[in-house]
Amino acid sequence: MAEFTMELNEDQRGVRDWIHGFAAEVMRPAAAEWDEREEFPWPVVQEAARIGLYSLDFYAQQFFDPTGLGVPMAMEELFWGDAGLGLAISGTGLAAIGVLTNGTEEQIGTWLPQMYGDADDVKIAAFCSSEPDAGSDVSAMRTRAVYDEAKDEWVLNGTKTWATNGGIANVHVVVAVVDPGLGARGHASFIVPPGTPGLSQGQKFKKHGIRASHTAEVVLDGVRLPGHCLLGGKDKLDERLARARERARTGGSRTHNAAMATFEASRPTVGAQAVGIARAAYEVALDYAQTRVQFGRPIIDNQGVAFQLADMRTRIDAARLLVWRASWMATAGKPFTSAEGSMSKLFAGETAKAVTAQAMQILGGNGYTREYPVERMHRDAAIYTIFEGTSEIQRLVIARTISDVPIR
Repeated sequence: MAEFTMELNEDQRGVRDWIHGFAAEVMRPAAAEWDEREEFPWPVVQEAARIGLYSLDFYAQQFFDPTGLGVPMAMEELFWGDAGLGLAISGTGLAAIGVLTNGTEEQIGTWLPQMYGDADDVKIAAFCSSEPDAGSDVSAMRTRAVYDEAKDEWVLNGTKTWATNGGIANVHVVVAVVDPGLGARGHASFIVPPGTPGLSQGQKFKKHGIRASHTAEVVLDGVRLPGHCLLGGKDKLDERLARARERARTGGSRTHNAAMATFEASRPTVGAQAVGIARAAYEVALDYAQTRVQFGRPIIDNQGVAFQLADMRTRIDAARLLVWRASWMATAGKPFTSAEGSMSKLFAGETAKAVTAQAMQILGGNGYTREYPVERMHRDAAIYTIFEGTSEIQRLVIARTISDVPIR
């Protein structure tokens, strides 16, 4: 187990600088165009694949970094480049985490390569959990998976929403209800292979921010899946459901939930994305404050501006430290006894929203125009207090964990 450190090693710094170069030279010049187009930026993702940045090998190297800092370091640099493009490049990762946290070794080896493809044939994947009536309240999920024992097939019906890459993905990972009587404990995750009949894209959402990332509904109408597409396998599912029924009978509550396991593993990663957005906005504001002259001097000479920048930098560094701590703990196998994963996502998301707003204020009227990137960064940052668990849900998770009380 690697000791916690705040210093990147030489190899990590090399990777960081390589990603930073891609973000500066490829992503930033293209960011405004794809934000306006509101389309999936295939050329940018293909260029990332060409250099090896969008690939299973790259993400595996970062995921298995013994320090735990590989993934958050990479995410911060990508999202420093642009959040919409960054999410287009990294969006497959949530589906990949869904397979890693719930799948067998055979399933991991089979499906992860198909989620990324290669430089000559780029693929993407989607994780489908939220529903029109079940966002934060996963117990309200209605998408059903029914087992056809005679054919060893699962039949899925329902509608998913807010799915990154939904409908255009090569592989979909879908969370569905297998035992309605168990609420959130009666869920399981399924792989929907490419070209499976019955899966279609529903509404594509036109969003406030992260517009280069494709977000849509996914409709499942009589989707039939072979038994081996149940992540973890049926024996493991039956054992888990039996334990859940026994706990429900005896008054217990804690058990595995497919969607929550995925989100808990990804929260520090999402926090790192928010840190990247905040850092980018802070750097624009700092440069502007040092060069913008009013009343005969740079505006950074005014305490009202300088103190804002000091607070911005302090919050960014604090957010990064929370993200790195949670990432290291997860890699080291240390339990989140105080909901450290939720802490990192909560604070980093709120920081991105606050810092981008302060950056707009420092730039004044210029900050409100699309001639400067902070307007886009502010729109992009807004989602980080909403998706993968709202700030209110993160606070609820933290409060329940530190108090051991079922707070509602």
